[in-house]
Amino acid sequence: MTDTLEVRDPELPGRLLAVERDTLVPLLRSRPDSDFALPTAACPGWTVRDVLAHCSAALMRVVENRFEKGVFSPESNDRDIAERADWTNARVVDELERGMTEAGPVIARGDGRLDLLALGEWVHAGDVREVLGEPGAYAGAALPDALALLVRSTRQREHVPLHADLDDLDEPLRLGAPAGDGPPARYIGDAPTLVRLYSGRPVSAAAYELAGVREKELNIFG
Repeated sequence: MTDTLEVRDPELPGRLLAVERDTLVPLLRSRPDSDFALPTAACPGWTVRDVLAHCSAALMRVVENRFEKGVFSPESNDRDIAERADWTNARVVDELERGMTEAGPVIARGDGRLDLLALGEWVHAGDVREVLGEPGAYAGAALPDALALLVRSTRQREHVPLHADLDDLDEPLRLGAPAGDGPPARYIGDAPTLVRLYSGRPVSAAAYELAGVREKELNIFG
């Protein structure tokens, strides 16, 4: 895995979105409207609906090539959510499905700067699944693609070097910039917890070991 990730796979973000779409959208359509009003722990102040509206808006900006100044800032995100305040929950889910379908090919044609957006969408899907009490938050069928995108994104950004020994993978992952004179930081634990750490999500009581770096230093979205 470590060698092949040096070259960008332009189809990876779209593949991640498509796999998540096929899991998340049917789940959302099966839930009552009351579930959309539940608060999220990962995004304080936002409900499930707010997270979904933010996700669908971000993806449609990619599809429609709308990147005005300040896009994806907290203020821009709040405006996107407010613009959908009068929509039905079903309409928000419909837009989300369209975005998760159409954004992948657009990202693939780009230079890689939007690749991380697909990972962020997948993480938000985990936020929603966790609130709804569904299994597979920050895991599931798309986890291998999510980890591949996480590894490549941390290398591109020359993030803190970290060696991860994962309980649920046969091979370790090397994240971040190449280690300098000293050894890289070290993580031992499961993959979903690693994703939580890199996305600034609350970490449960799951057992893990982290040495050589503080938790908050791993967040790539902060």
